[in-house]
Amino acid sequence: MPDTKSENATVAALQRSNVSRYIQLASLFRQRIESGEWEVGSKIPTVKELSDQCGVATMTIRQALATLEKDGLIERYRAKGTFVLDRPKRDLWCEVNTDWTGMLIARDNATIKILSDERNVPLPRYEGHIGNPAPGYRHLRRVHIRDGISFLLADIYVDERVCPQIDEADYSRVTAMRLVSDIPGQTIVDANQIVTISSADLETSDTLNVSIGEPVAKVQRMAVNQQGDIILLANGIYRGDMMKIEFKLR
Repeated sequence: MPDTKSENATVAALQRSNVSRYIQLASLFRQRIESGEWEVGSKIPTVKELSDQCGVATMTIRQALATLEKDGLIERYRAKGTFVLDRPKRDLWCEVNTDWTGMLIARDNATIKILSDERNVPLPRYEGHIGNPAPGYRHLRRVHIRDGISFLLADIYVDERVCPQIDEADYSRVTAMRLVSDIPGQTIVDANQIVTISSADLETSDTLNVSIGEPVAKVQRMAVNQQGDIILLANGIYRGDMMKIEFKLR
């Protein structure tokens, strides 16, 4: 017997958000599979039943189910119904470090692919009030990949004045902070990290292979040298379903 109170809450939640209905429903149905409410091997409600429960058109339900079918979570059979094939994979192996040492360590078995490389660009808008912008920066867009899965899209800005002292190969093999941590004559006197939970836009969705609107973690990291100049700004976007943040309190 459907829970009318729960159905009304679902309809209200869908109406409050600006995210497309089918994207919201795809996430909702994915959660039902992940939680076990819709068990693997079980038959889920019909399109008409889900349409009535969620207060949306049947076409919207079909779009949401098509997303889950594309992800290999369900399979639809003509005249038989829709069945759950598998649970979503939530492999939280990507940890966002919260200490200086951790930021210098690259992910095990991860590779870095450079998507673009620009020279002498201005520093983009950033959060916080530490340091002063340098005259120009080298801007690299990189994607970090592990086991064939892209888990981090990053834009890094390195002070052009220190770039000649960085091994060119390091741009595609070490973390952003590692790039500037050991440069002769440069001392990192201030550094910070800001983490913001957000949702995937079109570009992030395409690069990290997640649905538009899915949770992502935006991480800004900055390093300031002894002259008070920002020699590094790194803006990273992590897939929300593969990362965790752990703080050591004692």
